[in-house]
Amino acid sequence: MSKSLDSRIKEAIITVQDFPKPGIQYKDIAPIFLDSALSNAMVDSLTEHYKLQHVDAVLGLESRGFLIGMPLALKLGVPFILIRKKGKLPRETHVETYDLEYGNATIEMQKDALKNGQRVLIHDDVLATGGTASAASRLVKKAGAEIMGYSFLIELGFLDGRKTISQFSHNIFTLATY
Repeated sequence: MSKSLDSRIKEAIITVQDFPKPGIQYKDIAPIFLDSALSNAMVDSLTEHYKLQHVDAVLGLESRGFLIGMPLALKLGVPFILIRKKGKLPRETHVETYDLEYGNATIEMQKDALKNGQRVLIHDDVLATGGTASAASRLVKKAGAEIMGYSFLIELGFLDGRKTISQFSHNIFTLATY
């Protein structure tokens, strides 16, 4: 009997206590990428879920959102849009500052990355409090595009991030939930 994708992902992830500060139980997804079959299964599952949902672009959040977001965009046959930390993108950008569970951050997206009315899938590795995904959503709105949904490798359900981002879209898909 084969294991579920949820089980395979959870078996690969290593929980690191007190990182990046005391009290945080960091979910290290790096071991997932040591298993090419698991990585492919994740991309395939996301592709299958979104292939009929009329995605015009996949937006990936720096930096771990790039790892699966780019292959997902390729499989869906749509552009991949980079969301980077402040100061990493050349040319004119839209900017958003937001709170994290352990600090704050600023992200940017190039102003010409999206077209008015495009349906955007926002992808990141982890849905925690929803702060980063909400900030990305505001960048998409600034560009005049539409948030058609979100995809995440894992969701930390106890942090209630789903509630935070549902103001932008209820189309939220995660591969594994804690």
